[in-house]
Amino acid sequence: MFAASKRLEILRVIIKSAVFIKSATKPSNYPESQFPEVAFAGRSNVGKSSLINTLVNRRGLVRTSSTPGRTQLLNFFDINGEFSLVDLPGYGFAKVPLAVKKAWGPMMRTYLEKRPQLRAVVMLFDIRRVPREEDLELLDWLEEFEIPTIPVITKIDKVSRNQRAMQIKPILEATGLPRDAFTLFSTLSKEGRDEVWERIEEALELSVS
Repeated sequence: MFAASKRLEILRVIIKSAVFIKSATKPSNYPESQFPEVAFAGRSNVGKSSLINTLVNRRGLVRTSSTPGRTQLLNFFDINGEFSLVDLPGYGFAKVPLAVKKAWGPMMRTYLEKRPQLRAVVMLFDIRRVPREEDLELLDWLEEFEIPTIPVITKIDKVSRNQRAMQIKPILEATGLPRDAFTLFSTLSKEGRDEVWERIEEALELSVS
């Protein structure tokens, strides 16, 4: 566990190690660890893998794909031997087999409810997409289980700066969250990277006694 918040401040600048631990589908498969965890959730093709890779400065740590729906398991990654990042299954892609789609909801809900190491969930929204039923259901689960949520709007480089406010408005309306709750993020420019880390660190510091 973390001994002091000062260590967390260093982590934002220097990622000493980032290692894939394992994939899992249910609690009996989860890694045995006392380290705190921060999970990443969002629709298929929202940019979860790219965001995690950008945060830890490892281009290929999390596999990215041009085919949505590839992340169908809970993927655990050890960061600096101090905490874990968890890539949750993407959802909402129509071409994924029905049996897999049906498994996603229970898989994620069980993890959110049963994993005591979980400190926060980074929830991603594509700036070009209006949140749909699955997004809002996940937000409801996070509220139900009282899990701190870090909302991030991704792919901001896909629209001009002048268009940002117009694109963000329906996301705010659908989620009911205030503008300052969101961090704007771009994999290309790395805009928002430090702010996401700051919010992750705040969540991890909650576990410090």
